[in-house]
Amino acid sequence: MKTVSDSETPSHGGTRCIARRTVLCAGALAGMEMTGLVQPALAQAENERPKEGDLLVSVDAEPPAALAVSDIPLGGPQVLAWPMDPTGVVRKGSRLNKVLLLHLDPATLTGVTSERAAEGVVAYSAICPHAGCEISGWDAGQKILECSCHFSHYNPREAATVIDGPTPRAPAALPLKVENGKLVVAKAFTGRVGIVPT
Repeated sequence: MKTVSDSETPSHGGTRCIARRTVLCAGALAGMEMTGLVQPALAQAENERPKEGDLLVSVDAEPPAALAVSDIPLGGPQVLAWPMDPTGVVRKGSRLNKVLLLHLDPATLTGVTSERAAEGVVAYSAICPHAGCEISGWDAGQKILECSCHFSHYNPREAATVIDGPTPRAPAALPLKVENGKLVVAKAFTGRVGIVPT
């Protein structure tokens, strides 16, 4: 009687025979998954979105140092930052984690923007929802944010509402708080970061 090796997969009526070893291995793996011996791959901390309790560090800082309110210039321009988890892992594995910080007069912040701010510092995704460019422009006279790629403008005092330009929506906000004198993420982004697929 002929046995079929793992490399041989004869066809019978259009279906393929599965080698005995393959079936045994698959069964063993399924059993190990059910007993917890095999765990799914975990996401890397540097790629994860900002989480409650993360600190914020300047994108240019080496070594990374947690930012305080006083590190963000009052009246602009914005400071670009990465979130950093409490163990010191900087979440810069994805450009979608880049945050813009802006220090404004707290009396000028309206509605929900005031609730999300920390002593006048507001935080938004630095990625424009239109084409994924970085929101790098700042109009000091009008105190508005600008995406220099296609000239979308946002009002940072009113939840970064769209003033004009081709962008379909405001960038997601990142609620902040102050702990031990440092800026800390209070909650996750308020919406989707980056471009919304159509």
